[in-house]
Amino acid sequence: MKDWLSVQDYLFDVRDVGDWEGEEELVADRINTIYHAVWPTVPEDASVALIDRLMRDIWDQLRGSEVMIEADEDELVDWALAHSRQFIEQQGAPSDEDDEDADDDAEDVIDEEEY
Repeated sequence: MKDWLSVQDYLFDVRDVGDWEGEEELVADRINTIYHAVWPTVPEDASVALIDRLMRDIWDQLRGSEVMIEADEDELVDWALAHSRQFIEQQGAPSDEDDEDADDDAEDVIDEEEY
């Protein structure tokens, strides 16, 4: 489902980052660099919702933090790559067990309707 989206859908303009006391261009460039680095690592079968949550979470983690200005860009990218891997592992596609639980829940609803 990743093919339904583009990294361009998530990129920030200087006006989008908010007030950074004159550093808005730097912050926009850095978040866009981060998104460009993370994008190729997102699995092709990742859902649109997962990708949206991931990209929003990366920005939420960095928004308003001086680290966006003070940290080395490579350090930010390394952090974002590690963060996105962990995020996808934790919130990625449901496991086979989750699918079985959903099937069991569906059967429960059918059983209840029979009574």
